[in-house]
Amino acid sequence: TMGNWLVNHWFSAAVLAAWLGINIFLFTYYFLFFDRDEQYFYTRAILGSALAWARASAKCLNFNSMLILLPVCRNLLSFLRGTCSCCRRTLRKQLDHNLTFHKLVAYTLALLTAVHTIAHLFNLERYNQSQQATDGSLPGILSKMHLQDNKWLNPIHSNQTTVEYVAFTTIPGLTGVIITLALILMVTSSTEFIRRNYFELFWYTHHLFLVYFAGLVIHGIAGLVRGQTEQSLAEVHPYHCAEYLTQRDQNCTHSCCKDPEFGSIPAESWKWVLAPIILYVFERILRVWRAQQKVVVTKVVMHPARVLELQMQKKGFCMEVGQYIFVNCPAISPLEWHPFTLTSAPEEDFFSIHIRVAGDWTERLIDTFQLETPRIEVDGPFGTASEDVFQYEVAMLVGAGIGVTPFASILKSIWYKFQQADQTLKTKKIYFYWLCRDTGAFAWFNDLLASLEQKMAESGKADFLTYRLFLTGWDTSIANNVALHFDTAMDTVTGLRHKTIFGRPMWNMEFAAVAAAHPRSVVGVFLCGPEALAKSLQKSCHQHSSLDPRKVKFYFNKENF
Repeated sequence: TMGNWLVNHWFSAAVLAAWLGINIFLFTYYFLFFDRDEQYFYTRAILGSALAWARASAKCLNFNSMLILLPVCRNLLSFLRGTCSCCRRTLRKQLDHNLTFHKLVAYTLALLTAVHTIAHLFNLERYNQSQQATDGSLPGILSKMHLQDNKWLNPIHSNQTTVEYVAFTTIPGLTGVIITLALILMVTSSTEFIRRNYFELFWYTHHLFLVYFAGLVIHGIAGLVRGQTEQSLAEVHPYHCAEYLTQRDQNCTHSCCKDPEFGSIPAESWKWVLAPIILYVFERILRVWRAQQKVVVTKVVMHPARVLELQMQKKGFCMEVGQYIFVNCPAISPLEWHPFTLTSAPEEDFFSIHIRVAGDWTERLIDTFQLETPRIEVDGPFGTASEDVFQYEVAMLVGAGIGVTPFASILKSIWYKFQQADQTLKTKKIYFYWLCRDTGAFAWFNDLLASLEQKMAESGKADFLTYRLFLTGWDTSIANNVALHFDTAMDTVTGLRHKTIFGRPMWNMEFAAVAAAHPRSVVGVFLCGPEALAKSLQKSCHQHSSLDPRKVKFYFNKENF
């Protein structure tokens, strides 16, 4: 299975290996540099190895801060996806892992911040001890040098200073505390649970990234951690002169009499993050510009189970199957943008989304539309994996709950391609699985499936689409109703020809059946649903793919929001 994963995800694996390699290189190189370089001989005399830990983690923090914004530049990714439309689909598919990479970099930042902070707490403690030392030791003597001019080594100049005082009154201390707090809040408020249930909390807290980057750029300006200056190294090199510092008399005459002089390490965080910040500013300007373009809501449909359908038009809007848009309603909140999968087909003269209640914002939006039609702003569309569905001879589509939305677009598009006898359609067979807790959620999708069923039967392609609806949560009244009508041609839950199956799918059996029916095909498996389902489908894809290149292969694709 590892071999299979590498074949399917070679680009992701290469990016991951490069990222990990650069992190390891930066950490090791700078750790050894600060641990051995002669310029920091006296700094190490006070701080010991905590200096190397703090500086090496700082380099990696800069590198990862440079990367963190890139995966969330939606328009940049859309552009890349467009420019590599001629590339293999495996390469385009890797761009869907943007949020996974974003999270990985974020967790790495959190880990490195912990290392950096702990190292600096040790450093502050040692600076403090050295300043207070009266035993004539090297750290004590170094700490008393140049207190009147700007060539000092120890930033703590008085005996009354505490670690807390330095942390909250110096630029590095204060910015360090602020950006650490910002990072903690961003990481903790972006858990799956909070994003799904309290999106607003996640959305607003995540904008602390502005505080994070501002703090990061300012953080190193004061240059509290210092090294010996080039000129001073040439005059009094520590390898010759260090021993004389602790045993020097008043009328000193030899070449080591002069005190070593120290200068700060130039701040360089801004060099790392400048380019991505400029890119991200362009990204935000582009989003604002696109949002200003007028959107006309042509039709509002309220479906059962409080699902709202919006049909819209916008000049120059051009979509692909299974893409998504970001929607903003200024009347509810001028700052909040929420992602929704498009449920219309590219062949239609409008684009549509289906919205169910999933938090405060959606609740307010549905309530507002029941009273009036507010102004809507749209950013997008953005590409995800389902665009590739027509590239596979056989496609297995799996939607869980409202996760069926991208497949509404696909099934509609197939319906139009059949009507127009489109020659570009490579797909010969579609298997569609919808897993749902309650019958209410099936309602808006019923009409689409019913018209599709009828259309395919009329054009003699009734066997092109096989679909199964799995009802995962059901009560006794439904069960009794099903028992009464078991011999009818139509399904009692949905009114469709294909029966609703109660319980969860047995994926091994489903995959084995598809593999047996299409022994030489490449099968695309598309999911829009929870992570647990993704894991079991991915496992099934690996288990049922043949090692023989001429035989059946399953490729897994997942929607990412």
